[in-house]
Amino acid sequence: MNHPCRWLLTVLFVPALYLIGWLSVQPLRLFIPDLSRDNLSLIGTVISFISFMLLMPSWVKSRWKKNDYWTALGLGKCIEQRPWKSFLKGVFYAFLLLSLGVFSLLLASSAWQGDLILSVILNAILLGIGVGFAEELIFRGWLWGELNMLIGHRRGIYAQAAIFSLLHARFSFDLFALIGCFVGMFLFGLVLALRRVIDGGSLFGCVGLHGSLVGFWFLFTHGLIRVPAEAPWWIVGPGGQNPNPLVSVVGIFALGMILWIQRNAFAIAGRP
Repeated sequence: MNHPCRWLLTVLFVPALYLIGWLSVQPLRLFIPDLSRDNLSLIGTVISFISFMLLMPSWVKSRWKKNDYWTALGLGKCIEQRPWKSFLKGVFYAFLLLSLGVFSLLLASSAWQGDLILSVILNAILLGIGVGFAEELIFRGWLWGELNMLIGHRRGIYAQAAIFSLLHARFSFDLFALIGCFVGMFLFGLVLALRRVIDGGSLFGCVGLHGSLVGFWFLFTHGLIRVPAEAPWWIVGPGGQNPNPLVSVVGIFALGMILWIQRNAFAIAGRP
């Protein structure tokens, strides 16, 4: 049985990093009084993530007893995989999911605008790279590694998906939309974890899938397509004019189909 302190370190690690980031940016209020709360929060998040990256080598060595820490996190040399190959596989699956998402929007009478400006394109690129890399390193890299150590590989894959779903929930949604959000993001967490399993431990396929979805969806909803306010959430996903297509009925069905295609990876995921 795991000692309670092992769980406590896992539970408190990320909140402690956020506290470090928050404390680090507070002096900026004195020197830059006009700095907005959003920008202050963004700077604090970047500092927290940098702290996370700096701590990972010693964390993996002491907690997981592995010297090749970047491979343990999915960023090093993995089994018979080239990073670009894994990344492109992830982009391909993102394209399939995006195609269904766009189809759902058009089905809901969304208007095609085709209006893109350079700032939106740059924001989409930075958002895709930033969210894809950071969240995958945290959830499918560090968190899954911690859960594998604490509760085993098979249970760890479900636990990381459940935590991923909970932390992405929008509790302002109504009950049915909130349930759809939990289910959709849970399935997406499983798809991403199995992507890493299939890629022989490489995290780059997860980054390609997650980052491409975030970046390209931002492009679609901030210039290419106008989402009508009256569009039903179960078709386009909840979120108003910034819907999440993965938690619509179409998105949940598509994620379920991908899991069915990848079902053999569940057996591999249960191995140490």
